[in-house]
Amino acid sequence: MKTPASIRPVRKAVFPVAGLGTRFLPATKVMPKEMLPINDRPLIQHVFEEARSAGIEEFIFITGRYKDMLIEHFDYQPELMGVLESRGKADLVQKVRDSEMPAGKLFTTRQPKALGLGHAVWCAKKLVGDEPFAVLLPDDIIQHPQGCLSQMMDVYRERGGNVVATKDIPRNQTHKYGILDVASDNGKTVSVKGLVEKPSPETAPSTLCIIGRYILQPEVFEYLDAFETGAGNEIQLTDAMAKLLGRQAFHGLRFDGQHFDCGSRLGFIAANLAYGMNDPDIGEDVKKLIGK
Repeated sequence: MKTPASIRPVRKAVFPVAGLGTRFLPATKVMPKEMLPINDRPLIQHVFEEARSAGIEEFIFITGRYKDMLIEHFDYQPELMGVLESRGKADLVQKVRDSEMPAGKLFTTRQPKALGLGHAVWCAKKLVGDEPFAVLLPDDIIQHPQGCLSQMMDVYRERGGNVVATKDIPRNQTHKYGILDVASDNGKTVSVKGLVEKPSPETAPSTLCIIGRYILQPEVFEYLDAFETGAGNEIQLTDAMAKLLGRQAFHGLRFDGQHFDCGSRLGFIAANLAYGMNDPDIGEDVKKLIGK
């Protein structure tokens, strides 16, 4: 067991953003799905801010074709800033500044073909190097004052190894997720002894699913290098993580907060309502609109 002093800090985060967003067509015909807004910020900014608040210093985007808008969003926009400042819009100036990426901290690489999440993460291998790193899937949004990744960092700093975010789901939905096989469970943190990608309800070892937040050790790339395909004939990140079991500590965290699957239209609408109701400027009006 590693001591806290020997646990290496997590400085880098990988954001797989190469997907086509077909479930949102025609809205995503030209605009990247990750730029769809949740209240006043696009999906990608929500997860960027979560990573930044957790102490992440370098941000690695795994992009594909037609994703230039994602990079532009985090760039400095002098014309826009000049107009806002000349009009005395200090609140909007601050919002724009909050969306800027620090110089030298944004890195991109391409995933030329959609070969699975494991392949997308593998594309970041050279940029990650020999360091522990986080993975954040922009489809998954967690609403809580302490971001999900920050909560996971607390577990990581205490226990080291690998940490995933998890939540209980109905058993009839296990075939949609990576599922944990649990060795021990204290109600908040679970020790993981197995991982199964999209098992049938009859064979699922539990109803604890992995959602799109991971803290991983660089040894996972040793297994991703093999390009082995799994469920859906894709290179599955879950399969590579499973091979770390027994070699490294592995834990799942039941995070605090409300999770929204913004990869679905229903989850996207639910997230907009929740964040809208929590907005100090329009929250009360949103509640009136939906009869809350």
